[in-house]
Parts: sequence; structure tokens; C-alpha cells
Amino acid sequence: MASSVLSRALLAHRFLRSSSTHFHKPKFFTSPFSMRSFHWLLAPSHLSHKASGSVYCSMTSSAVASQASFSMQSLPANEPVVSVDWLHANLREPNVKVLDASWYMPDEQRNPVQEYQVAHIPGALFFDVDGISDRTSNLPHMLPSEEAFAAAVSALGIENKDGLVVYDGKGIFSAARVWWMFRVFGHDRIWVLDGGLPRWRASGFDVESSASSDAIFKASAASEAIEKVYQGQHVGPFTFETRFQPHLVWTLEQVKKNVEEKTYQHVDARSKARFDGAAPEPRKGIRSGHVPGSRCIPFAQELHWTNL
Repeated sequence: MASSVLSRALLAHRFLRSSSTHFHKPKFFTSPFSMRSFHWLLAPSHLSHKASGSVYCSMTSSAVASQASFSMQSLPANEPVVSVDWLHANLREPNVKVLDASWYMPDEQRNPVQEYQVAHIPGALFFDVDGISDRTSNLPHMLPSEEAFAAAVSALGIENKDGLVVYDGKGIFSAARVWWMFRVFGHDRIWVLDGGLPRWRASGFDVESSASSDAIFKASAASEAIEKVYQGQHVGPFTFETRFQPHLVWTLEQVKKNVEEKTYQHVDARSKARFDGAAPEPRKGIRSGHVPGSRCIPFAQELHWTNL
């Protein structure tokens, strides 16, 4: 899963001090969730595809995310996060929908659905990262097909005109994965809540302690819609239209080719212990170690650095 990598991309605006920053190579990433899950990899649209020259990051520092007076329409597509203050001020806007995309590693023994039912941002829908996935793959939460994604998102009541704010229970983790998924399918009107549910609660804002019957129905309907699509059954009507962006994903074949050709620098965002194979993978059957030629830049350390 690519969410930890996207966490780094989403946080870029915190430590960029100018409108463009130079890098020597574009970087493609390995998910911290599974060594085998690099079947789909992020290829950021704001990085060029030439390794020989400088490339530029288009995500610039902006005060937009912290300005509660701004409307959703005023937020630029390249601004990846919004503040809890902004969301609190705009939570009741009809064109704003909030998604709880909490997901946890198996060894954490946390149940995101149960936690959603105990406490979530008022009106938030639950987005099941494991459920809204490719049911034909034996790998965890792989990117679903366009039709499957459109069916699930439509079942949640989401439309292309909606502005989406996605958060998770750890602060910034799995929410970034869902941000990427929507962008892969052509929806740029999506932002990650900076600090997630922990910062929302720390700011003193209210949470709902029970899920409405409508929210539960929609979450169930999304899972059912995915199943129907992969079983070849008719699903509809769709309220969400996808526009697949192939430049935002890499296939396993592309990764293998790059291992040989070394055109791009591959970055592994997992912990150093997992990268080195010194710590066991949290999922059974997943090998330790890393993709040859990768460099380890643990996303958790980057999050700590940006919060100093």
C-alpha cells in the first residue's frame, strides 16, 4: 500500500520554503505495509520523468489550509492538506464530504470499523481500505478496477462535484492512501486532514460516538458493490465517473525493469529494521528485506521532522 509514501508527498508543503525545490532524481516508492505490495507504486505527477536533470516539486507552501474563511472551491488541486480549523468551519457545507479511512497494521490489533463507531468526525463516512480493493489479487488492498472503484464510491453517495476531506485515526497514515486512490481515478478535489482524528480531538472539536444507520448502510453497500462488479453482476446507477491516470501508478513489470536499468531511484518508506530484514513483516507470508537498489527513508521519521 502506498499510503506512507503519500504521507511524505502530502507533507511536502510543510518543509518547502520556495515555489520549487530541486532534486537529482525522481523517486518511486515501496509501501511500508507489504514488501509484496509494490505491484502498484506511486509515480508522482509533480515529478518529471528524467533522471539526468533537475526536477521540480509543484506543491508549494500556502496558508490556504489554515484559513477557515476560504471556501472549498478556493482550494487549489495541488494543496494536499486542510487544517482541522478549516474543516470545522466548513463541515456543514453541502459540497464537503468527510471520509474516515482509518486502517492499521495487523500487529496493532486495532479494529478501524469499531473505532469509527466509537468516535468519528460528525457526518464522516467510513472508507474501507481493505474492502475497496482488487478482489482478484492475493495481495492486500490492491488498487481496484475503475468500475469497482466507481461502484463503491457511488454506493457511498459520493459524486464528482464533491470536495472530499479524508482522515485516519493515527494522524496521517492510511488517509494518504485514499487521497492517492481518488487522484488515480481522476478526482483532484480531495484533501487529507492535517493531524487526522487525533488533532481534531486535541483541538476540542466534537466527535460522534455512534454511526448513523445511513452511514452503516452505505459502508455495507460499497462492499457489496465491489463484490458484484468482480462477480460480473450489474451495478448501478453510478454517481461517480472515473478517469484513470496511468502516470500515477507503476506496475510490477515497470519496477522489475527499473531494478535492471536503474533509471530512477526507488525509495522505501518503511522502517529501517523492516528494510534491512531485521524485523519481521507484520503480515504472515511476506518476506523481509527490500527491492534491490532501494534507499530507505522511513516515513515516520519524516513526519517527526516536519512536526518539530
